[in-house]
Amino acid sequence: MPIQHAGEVGQKHGPPHRPKLPSLTGLRFHAAAFVFLYHASRPEILGVFQDGAFADGYAHTFRKIGFAGVSFFFILSGFVLAWSARPNDTLRDFYRRRMLKIFPNHVVMWAVALWYFSTTALAHPMVWWPNLLLVHCWIPRPDTVVSLNQPSWSLCSELLFYLLFPLLWRLVRGIPARRLWMCFALTFTALLATQMSIDAWVSPTPRLPDWPMGQTQAWLGYNFPPLRLFEFVLGMLMARLLAQGRRISWGIAPTLALTAAGYALTLAVPWQYGFNVILAVPLSLLVGAIATADLTGRRTGLRGRWPTLLGEMSFAFYLVHFMVLVAVHDLLRGRTFNPAAGLAVIALAFVAAQLLSWLLYACVERPVMRRWAGGARSGGHLPAPTRAQLVDQQL
Repeated sequence: MPIQHAGEVGQKHGPPHRPKLPSLTGLRFHAAAFVFLYHASRPEILGVFQDGAFADGYAHTFRKIGFAGVSFFFILSGFVLAWSARPNDTLRDFYRRRMLKIFPNHVVMWAVALWYFSTTALAHPMVWWPNLLLVHCWIPRPDTVVSLNQPSWSLCSELLFYLLFPLLWRLVRGIPARRLWMCFALTFTALLATQMSIDAWVSPTPRLPDWPMGQTQAWLGYNFPPLRLFEFVLGMLMARLLAQGRRISWGIAPTLALTAAGYALTLAVPWQYGFNVILAVPLSLLVGAIATADLTGRRTGLRGRWPTLLGEMSFAFYLVHFMVLVAVHDLLRGRTFNPAAGLAVIALAFVAAQLLSWLLYACVERPVMRRWAGGARSGGHLPAPTRAQLVDQQL
């Protein structure tokens, strides 16, 4: 069954050839770094600062930055899949590429985490089986949702996005151009209404030990895959808006300022609304503004060799960094440091995670995608995708 493509970007008949958007690949590195900073700010994960006031300030500053990084990845996933949807693609080929993108890296880091935590309760089959299959976020238990390699929880949502994308794309590409902004607003309104409903009607007990809210509230508002579809659809709608020539005219600097202001606001609002409500629109506009800059040839600072490479490695980094932080924590055996030394430890952990993520990317992710992610040829052989195609296949 083909996944049909809308005829846009100056073509009345047949699928368009979409321009590459390398700056979005470069931006992925920064989103992954945000998630690293969030985990590094958690005392139970790293905890390297002697000065309690400094530790509290550091934790407060970055306590919700990971939410922004994850929300960005969900929005970008919708945007990239809609922008790069292939003409006459088949469900089989589409699903093969998507599964090859997430599962090899995930399985490697799942095995590393299972080995590392083999003497703990996390090694129980009721924990690691759902984690391996990426269904653990469908189970409303905190010890299952964030089990083993904790960042893998978001892959449950990504997997759902991929499974539903062919259906969602048929719906989104059928929206008349004049109604795209209205649908964007309605999607955000549905997201807001969902979080308001959870906040109002879901029990705030039992409480989570580290978040000021109930376990079920956090699970539904943050981890439950169907309720993260709103961000994915916002990204799809933004891609269609740009494909129809509706460019984001604000520019990168204003949308960055709006995003920064939105993050500052997330630190002040209740956690239920800090997950994704405050930043969903600013992040969508930021993606649109950076894509517009690529389409119009404006400078972004994200297209160079190193930003692109770091962006390509960002998925591996996202999956590697948590285990690096856990290992550093265990190696330190409770030692703490002054602010400068503590920040140096965090920086070294960041570099170590980057180096290990390069190994995962170079030895697992890239070879798998080059070998098996192309379309089928006669005789059953698969063409090796080009570097540009590999960028298109980023999450």
